[in-house]
Amino acid sequence: MNLPNKLTVIRLIMVPIFIAVYLIPEAMGMKLPEYHVLWTTMTSVDMIAFFVFALASITDFLDGKLARANNLVTTFGKFVDPVADKMLVNSALILLTVDGKIPVLILIIMVLRDTLVDAIRFLAANNNVVIAASIWGKAKTMTQMIAICLLLLNNPIFSAIHLPMDQIMIYLATFFSVASGLNYLAGSKDFITESM
Repeated sequence: MNLPNKLTVIRLIMVPIFIAVYLIPEAMGMKLPEYHVLWTTMTSVDMIAFFVFALASITDFLDGKLARANNLVTTFGKFVDPVADKMLVNSALILLTVDGKIPVLILIIMVLRDTLVDAIRFLAANNNVVIAASIWGKAKTMTQMIAICLLLLNNPIFSAIHLPMDQIMIYLATFFSVASGLNYLAGSKDFITESM
């Protein structure tokens, strides 16, 4: 297994760690102290969850960059990298929605988009075609990850000027989510037609 694929697997392993960090203190009824950092209020769980999520997000950037730069792109990477991204991001989106930081409609749109893209990838695979991530899909992932980081830390820095950058970024991510879904759909109409 090459280094980019190892980074992808590490990201998969970090998903349950992120979920555990986020949920266990609340499940155990722990009262966490709050800290005033970067013009906002956050708990130690917020900071640790952010650290785990940010570290996992960095592996997403590195695995793709290393794979392309060193000609290490594999079929495994093309399939598993998007799965690892979706598991990480969707887990965070679900947890943040439950906490009331993200509207339910945004979660529904993003999960439906991911389901549509997965179905398209399945149809393409049946035709022996591997669909790599598009620029729209990469923009969706990047804006989602930035939005989630801001949401986990309760909109740091921007709170000082009363700018809801966390909400702006999650709505921008929703736009890219819809746009990328439509882009995959338009580019795969031949596979869809042939499968009917």
